[in-house]
Amino acid sequence: MAIDCIIKNPPTMSSLKEHKEDQQKSLVFDALVLQHETNMPQQFIWPDHEKPNSQKSKELEVPMLDLGDFLTGHSDSVKKASRLIGEVCENHGFFLVVNHGVDANLISDAQRYLDLFFELPLLEKQRAQRKVGESCGYASSFTGRFSSKLPWKETLSFQFSAEKNSSSVVKDYFTNTMGEEFERLGKVYQDYCNAMSKLSLVIMELLGMSLGVSRGHFKEFFEDNNSIMRLNYYPPCQKPDLTLGTGPHCDPTSLTILHQDNVSGLEVFVDNEWRSIAPNPNAFVVNIGDTFMALSNGRYKSCLHRAVVNNKSPRKSLAFFLCPKREKLVSPPQELVDENNPRIYPDFTWSTFLEFTQKHYRADMNTLQVFSNWVRQKTS
Repeated sequence: MAIDCIIKNPPTMSSLKEHKEDQQKSLVFDALVLQHETNMPQQFIWPDHEKPNSQKSKELEVPMLDLGDFLTGHSDSVKKASRLIGEVCENHGFFLVVNHGVDANLISDAQRYLDLFFELPLLEKQRAQRKVGESCGYASSFTGRFSSKLPWKETLSFQFSAEKNSSSVVKDYFTNTMGEEFERLGKVYQDYCNAMSKLSLVIMELLGMSLGVSRGHFKEFFEDNNSIMRLNYYPPCQKPDLTLGTGPHCDPTSLTILHQDNVSGLEVFVDNEWRSIAPNPNAFVVNIGDTFMALSNGRYKSCLHRAVVNNKSPRKSLAFFLCPKREKLVSPPQELVDENNPRIYPDFTWSTFLEFTQKHYRADMNTLQVFSNWVRQKTS
């Protein structure tokens, strides 16, 4: 199929602004077609300084957090885990979690059902099409948001709520959006999100202890979380050195719990170079996001990372983004603010920050600082 059949930009509007909006709406990323295309469409070609290096990145030795003994309450293990997580989060904020207590069969089902969705014909997937300005739904390369530096991927994002009256919000999303035949798929991801929410609260206990605040402070803050689950699919690309699966960015959310399949692609910017994180089916990759960096008053770092693609195999991942309840005030505890550690970021709600990243600013390494300046300008 020719490129102009895949990406269409009919000039249907008279004004330049309307025409540009129409162009963005008309871009189509059909993975089943484009993964075989040797002529890379210009919209997917990234600037030279952001293109991946043709040489394989060196592997990053990611600290491994074993939750086995911690979950059984052994005091020595609690101290050791707290110390480890503190050292990592003051550096680059990425670590692996093993013996996490999440059912291996549930993880396997979540990975398997991911295939069932992304292997659907494009028109079927578009039943869940993300609307402009919203954070959830199906997105083929985010063509509705961006007109250049398009990521080589498809995603399906949906909301999760830990509130008591929202126990079936994920399952209901799939049946209401895709039809009753997707009830089983929705049930799997409802259970998976519940498991991720519980795991994130355990990690929040450790983060609180490592920062010197009460063990329950951050756990209680996130108990009624309104989080986001994202299924990622990176199809093969015939010219992987020209594009990126996900551009360099820091997660604006609080905590990310990622499960990779067996195909590598995640890279973290550490010590002024890109380093890869090898897949480990028995571990979750966890990293701090911008919102928790604000909650820690800048003590813990939200680190720049990206995803690269390859020309041989599709890559799939499951990402749970822990977020506070939407209108809860994001403000560091008093223990983390004093004369030597003054406030770095203004108070904000997650809903305001989320809207900023969807409507005003494409997430990168400066998102939190730019957002902070924006908040201060609005309140001054």
